[in-house]
Amino acid sequence: MPAFRFLSIGVACLFVAAFARADNWERFRGPNGTGVSQDKNIPTTFSAKEGVLWKIPVAAGNSSPIVYGDKLFLHTTTDDGTQRAIVCYDTANGAELWKKTLPGKKVAIRHDSSMASSTPTTDGEHVFVSFWTGKEIILKAFNFKGDEVWSRNLGEFISQHGPGASPILYKDKVLLANDMDSHYDIKTLAKAVANPSTLYALDKKTGNTVWEARREPYRACYSAPFVIERPGKATELIITSTTAITSYDPDSGKPNWNWKWSFSSMPLRTVASTAFVNDTLLACSGDGGGDRHMVAVAMNGIGKDARPDQLWENKKDFPYVTCMLTRGDHVYFVNDAGLAGCCKVKTGEKVWFARLPDAKFYASPVMINGNIYACSDQGDVFVIAADPGSFQQIAKNALGERVRATPAVANGRLYIRGQNNLYCIGTK
Repeated sequence: MPAFRFLSIGVACLFVAAFARADNWERFRGPNGTGVSQDKNIPTTFSAKEGVLWKIPVAAGNSSPIVYGDKLFLHTTTDDGTQRAIVCYDTANGAELWKKTLPGKKVAIRHDSSMASSTPTTDGEHVFVSFWTGKEIILKAFNFKGDEVWSRNLGEFISQHGPGASPILYKDKVLLANDMDSHYDIKTLAKAVANPSTLYALDKKTGNTVWEARREPYRACYSAPFVIERPGKATELIITSTTAITSYDPDSGKPNWNWKWSFSSMPLRTVASTAFVNDTLLACSGDGGGDRHMVAVAMNGIGKDARPDQLWENKKDFPYVTCMLTRGDHVYFVNDAGLAGCCKVKTGEKVWFARLPDAKFYASPVMINGNIYACSDQGDVFVIAADPGSFQQIAKNALGERVRATPAVANGRLYIRGQNNLYCIGTK
């Protein structure tokens, strides 16, 4: 048994090392969506005035910034909802380099959502962004000069929360899991939605369809996809939603396996992205009523030969909106109610659980050089040691404005999008 344990840890280390680079932050939660950065020069203490290299006002939205080289990209909306935009900034000083807009309309959605919640992605030559007009999803590609390369209308999106799924890149494809409500009234299941759940793979150069995969629908979900690449094994694309955790062949779109959720009452929504460590998938679900369901699923094999099995579950402590972080044999999180926790990956055993004062979280934490940076809705950035030995709060840094966008980390800088401003934090 110990030999297999060490082997799985080694594979996990290879998985993390392959994606956790310190130079760019190309998608939601950085390389492969892990939320982990290897940067070592980010300060642990700062404030709205101290440690801020630059600060600029930005338009509304919950979309996270992404960074490639000396360029930062941000998806925004006007307060009146009449315009969406992708904006490119110079990381040296925050100067706006270009801005491309799309007409939109204001729609009544939940107060904790926004009309610009999808985070862009980039390959270093083009930036890809999923806009919502207030009715339809428009996926666009721009080059780094701001020229539009292609545009695809993916049709109407149905959900009381609006859309928020973020595209990712795999080789020459842009992938978007477009999971919406199965019915116009999800409570009564009145009036079914046509084609409510589709996984798209588009050619990143042309926007043409490479493949599409229809998925079982129920509630709109926003969990970002990611790929699992292990030495000598087939690459798997993992998608999590209300109905299942599903593995696909990212080259063909064919499903490998499907692990079905089992809920005690109404199926729950997935917002947080799934984590992967030591051949174990960690997925969270929940809803606004307070129900929570977190599962740890062992993959037990590869591709079509995998037989995923549930290892453990937790229906109380884990987050609904915010994503988890993993390090070694442990999973770390901050939940919506302002509690920070550390549990063992294989058993779910609590190692520590602590309340962070006067805090609620919508922005997912990131891990930088072994420390967790968690931005609260109250405008504080907590820095916590990712240490299973004990709970250690290193700092509480006040920015003074609400934060609902997950930070980006690149080239020795921490970028935080607040309600009104974008902050660049680092050492001079």
